[in-house]
Amino acid sequence: MSAGTPSVPTAQALQDALTAALLPTRLEVIDESAAHAGHAGANGLGFGTHFRVRIASPAFAGKSRVAQHRLVYDALRPFTEAGLHALAIDILT
Repeated sequence: MSAGTPSVPTAQALQDALTAALLPTRLEVIDESAAHAGHAGANGLGFGTHFRVRIASPAFAGKSRVAQHRLVYDALRPFTEAGLHALAIDILT
């Protein structure tokens, strides 16, 4: 994990990474971890494991939905390695 990545992912850290990688025109990152307490992948802290991302970006233009999602996953790979367990992605137009 890189020096700037927190040990437990936060909504702000994910937002910063997505902003740097995809220059979004709209972005909302919601930590939904508390709603998944006791589920697979929960860390017992109530945050940092389950997120929803709503994003619009010029980087998505002309790309399939799968390719758009791949760009988001690629931008957040360090967080997956740090405990991000579930990611719901809503591509906005």
